[in-house]
Amino acid sequence: MSTTRVAVIGAEGRMGATVCRAVEEADDLELVARLDVGDELGDLGGADVVVEFSVPDASPGNVAHCVALGVHVVVGTTGWTEERLATLRDQLEEAPGVGVLVAPNFAVGAVLMMAFARQAARFYESVEVVELHHPDKVDAPSGTAARTADLVGAAREDAGLGPVPDATTHDPDGARGARVHGIPVHSVRLRGLVAHQEVLLGGPGEMLTIRHDSFDRVSFMSGVLHAVREVSSRPGLTVGLEHVLGLEG
Repeated sequence: MSTTRVAVIGAEGRMGATVCRAVEEADDLELVARLDVGDELGDLGGADVVVEFSVPDASPGNVAHCVALGVHVVVGTTGWTEERLATLRDQLEEAPGVGVLVAPNFAVGAVLMMAFARQAARFYESVEVVELHHPDKVDAPSGTAARTADLVGAAREDAGLGPVPDATTHDPDGARGARVHGIPVHSVRLRGLVAHQEVLLGGPGEMLTIRHDSFDRVSFMSGVLHAVREVSSRPGLTVGLEHVLGLEG
């Protein structure tokens, strides 16, 4: 059995440290470099694949370094806007054969939650997203919530649905949350939480709640390792773990 050499950028962070342990425990993977703030990326320890869990400001530069070296990348850092993704696509055109997978969430249950929400969105007049995380998280809304709202908003448009009903005309403090693709998104930051999200869909006389809870960061590891094993077979840019799980439709 061949072994894939893996480097982790952001190895001292909570997610990065968990990834390092998961890679070390996998029989078909070898951890060849732990990299964090202040470290020279250099040749990335001769890695075949890099797992990148840093911070939004550093992530594009880290990924560009990997692509320039011809190394595949699995990216879990949030903050990848459409503009940043477009720049990355241009970089990948200059590196044929290199694959980069960017995913807002690596928990299989969270990916299923997003897929279920997209399917349900066309049947309900109202929909809102509530995401709940620990207070050390630096961005809001979460990448998962933004991705969910984008998928739901697109599904509603395809189904010919109009804006979600909301008679609010006075909200000086933003109590109604952010709007992503027309969908209200609410962020909770509370000590004791890890990563949680629910999608609330409402119609006359009923409500459907689709919820996912990650109680430990180990919940993300099966998705991360699956992405590490698959990214080399997907040249170019892939956004979303659903594409390597067969959940695109």
